[in-house]
Amino acid sequence: MASPQELSQFLKEAERRAFKRSVYHVRDEDAALDIVQDSMMKLAQHYGDKPIAELPLLFARILSNTTLDWFRAQKKDRAVFTHFSAFESGNDDENHDILETLEVLDTSEQHESAETSLDRKETVKLLEKEIERLPARQREAFLLRYWEEMDVAETAAIMGCTEGSVKTHCSRACHALSQSLKELGIKL
Repeated sequence: MASPQELSQFLKEAERRAFKRSVYHVRDEDAALDIVQDSMMKLAQHYGDKPIAELPLLFARILSNTTLDWFRAQKKDRAVFTHFSAFESGNDDENHDILETLEVLDTSEQHESAETSLDRKETVKLLEKEIERLPARQREAFLLRYWEEMDVAETAAIMGCTEGSVKTHCSRACHALSQSLKELGIKL
């Protein structure tokens, strides 16, 4: 069973990645923050007594379900009230770097030239835009597998689908990203 300190430490470690994942899905930082906070509360209230090893999968599934609940609520609100602001992107801050964790430098890159650094940052921004354009299920599978570094079985459990579906979504996402980046003249 997870102690209160272990649960707290787990939530501290998961918070940033969960927020970034939510921002990708809902494209609204305030909504993403609410989703992550709600998910953390649900984990602590309902599953805080589970072993620490089970918390990552439980939290990922709770986060996915809370995100789906948010989309359902938005759909209902639009159907009844038609908020035109819901059609805007919600994130106009160009300085916000969604994939900053992908830009972690190893020691050999700490002394790179300004040109190399700028090229790398521009490539990451292009990659961000292409990931945002993926269909929702492909984007979710891609982020869970390659960003969260979860295996196929864990991803399938979180997404509520078969392992074959996860492989298909990931394959299609990788192919689409590869094709898009190739068209932009970027070789990874």
